[in-house]
Amino acid sequence: MKILAILPATLIAAAPAFAGPYANVEANSGFTGSDYSGTVTDFHVGYEGSSGVLGYYIQAGPSVVSPDGGEAETKFTGKTGGSVAASKKLDVYGEISFAADTVNSYGTKVGVKYKF
Repeated sequence: MKILAILPATLIAAAPAFAGPYANVEANSGFTGSDYSGTVTDFHVGYEGSSGVLGYYIQAGPSVVSPDGGEAETKFTGKTGGSVAASKKLDVYGEISFAADTVNSYGTKVGVKYKF
């Protein structure tokens, strides 16, 4: 967990070529087949920047969790991520997310993007 706290600070301290705050509203809905299970809507504020081939962001705020047929509740959520431009056509990226609750939950995302 310590690396999660150190990584964003290290990236932010690295004299960014572009950096700035932003607001992000995002709705994510879940389905199993055609069965709708619910929507989570994030109301986050964040900070993003880049330095050379590195890009980064960190964001957090309230999320409204609306399960199908259930009562909506608000949780504190956030995510941080980064990318490396491996070449002009290839980016490698990763993200770590969390939702604070009585039992905290975490998620990860890693991938590559190739531009034609």
